[in-house]
Amino acid sequence: MKFKKIIAYNIDRTKNLDFQSWKKIEILGNKLTFVPKDYPKLRKELADTDCLLVAFGTNIVKEDIDSAPQLKYIGVLATAFGKIDVLHAKKKKVVVSNLKGYSTESVAEFVIAAILEHIRGLEEGKRRGKSGNYSEVGITATEIKDKIFGVVGLGTIGQRVAEITFGFGADVRYWSKNRKNNFEKRGVRYETFENLTSKADIISINLAQTKDTEKIFNKKVFQKVKSGAIIINTAPMELVDISGLEQRLKNKDITFILDHSDEMVKEDIEKLSKYKNCIIYPPIAYVSKEASGNRKRIFIRNIEAFLKGKPENIVSP
Repeated sequence: MKFKKIIAYNIDRTKNLDFQSWKKIEILGNKLTFVPKDYPKLRKELADTDCLLVAFGTNIVKEDIDSAPQLKYIGVLATAFGKIDVLHAKKKKVVVSNLKGYSTESVAEFVIAAILEHIRGLEEGKRRGKSGNYSEVGITATEIKDKIFGVVGLGTIGQRVAEITFGFGADVRYWSKNRKNNFEKRGVRYETFENLTSKADIISINLAQTKDTEKIFNKKVFQKVKSGAIIINTAPMELVDISGLEQRLKNKDITFILDHSDEMVKEDIEKLSKYKNCIIYPPIAYVSKEASGNRKRIFIRNIEAFLKGKPENIVSP
């Protein structure tokens, strides 16, 4: 079985996947068409499309799905799928698959690396060493051990973050939509969202973007965050109320770390860039040799599995 027409929408042919990967995808359909982001005739292209492949952060709304009466499958080249109307896709019997778990280790390790760089004064230490200043005077540091480490969202990545920080000797606590008894048996304590975000010394945000989670970190939440706390978000910034975050950053008593800067509108990134206590990275949490290999393998395997009638990594509304 093959698809009649595959559209790769908002996917850079050379940047996102290599030549060999595209060759494998090409043989899974009679026709492969590349369509750039915000293409004005997208819905016309979708009219005879039965397979739609999309890049991270691509909007696929109800009207897009309705314009594709033959659509059977949407493949997301990412873990996050919050900008796709998954509920409407399900109503139309369109399967949506993502790359669950492809960058779990990379993102979890980045969370710890970014925290350690900040709390151990590594950036200043490297600067001094390179300039020939070998004095430690004035460099302050603290440890992860015994800190209340809050994991918001105990999905695949959140679980791995919890495992690593538990190994550091942190007091690991979590909030998630569904409780995880297996982790609680290992000593990871469940807290309500309100309690966790107000008690934690360090907070790692690992939630998927949905209608329920957008701006979950609002003004009220930021106001109650513990003084001196560090918050790191490797999830979409749609989870954060930028105005509420900015208001708390002005107090200079918390640190916010993010890596989804490429998705943010210019005005918001300019607002946050003014604050020294807001650390902004390019989208590098998922970047590793291992994750890149997983990304290609799972993306192609998802398409093949659907064609075999055994779809994998199906996302739910």
